[in-house]
Amino acid sequence: MSDADPAHERYLLFPRGWALLIRYALLTIVALLFVVPLIWMFASSLKPEYQIFASPPVWWPSPPRWENYVEALTQLPFARFAANTLIIAVGSIVGHLLSCTIVAYGFARLRAPGKGYLFVVLLSTLMLPYPVTMVPLFIIFSRIGWINTFAPLIIPAFFGNAFYIFLLRQAFKQIPLELEDAARLDGATTLDVLRYVILPLSLPALAAVAIFSFQSSWNDFLGPLIFLQDQSRYTLMLGLSFFRGTTQINWAYLMAASLVTVIPVVVVYFVAQRLFIEGIAFTGLKQ
Repeated sequence: MSDADPAHERYLLFPRGWALLIRYALLTIVALLFVVPLIWMFASSLKPEYQIFASPPVWWPSPPRWENYVEALTQLPFARFAANTLIIAVGSIVGHLLSCTIVAYGFARLRAPGKGYLFVVLLSTLMLPYPVTMVPLFIIFSRIGWINTFAPLIIPAFFGNAFYIFLLRQAFKQIPLELEDAARLDGATTLDVLRYVILPLSLPALAAVAIFSFQSSWNDFLGPLIFLQDQSRYTLMLGLSFFRGTTQINWAYLMAASLVTVIPVVVVYFVAQRLFIEGIAFTGLKQ
């Protein structure tokens, strides 16, 4: 039987077609696991209170109550909460990009005795959960007068993050040394090499760090709960907690406000999706 035989070609194509069908079916099922809760949240945000826990479930309200969004977003100063959250998120992104880039370049390129051991110590800090450092941080920031300010939520970003440093170090190690050597032959200093050679070639990894930092700051609840006391400084995550009363929860308003709060994170991800995926793929190959 020759390779050009139609029967042989069909034999080769059928298994490949079934494999693709099974793959897409599994991906669709996994995607539904993530999408269905969002759909249920959107539907619940449009329901009157009595329909949210109705049995059998009401999958779509009739009629939809769009007033829930207006009432939820006007009950509290959500514009102020959003501005506070954006200030913290932008400050954290700037701090992480500055500090983590410099430290990661040192671990990736500079030679120093004990550098490998210091990198292991850095990675070991990933095993420390935030509640372990929560009380010492509160004591330190209270003694220097930073409680009820944005400083405890922004300034630590300027001292690096072990996970982001690891990502950027892996990305920097992908860049050929010959490019740096050529730049140094032209008289470039270490900072020039970092600025004009390393950073332009590491944009996907930097974008991944920025997205991770934005998501972490935007969704942070415990940090603002600990360090912020004045309601005018609250973030969106703290604002959502106002819908959870001591005796009852206004689920329709909570779903509406939560959905609006999620939108910026989704938009940022989809806008920078290509760079984000490239950054993750670019950082984990070379040791």
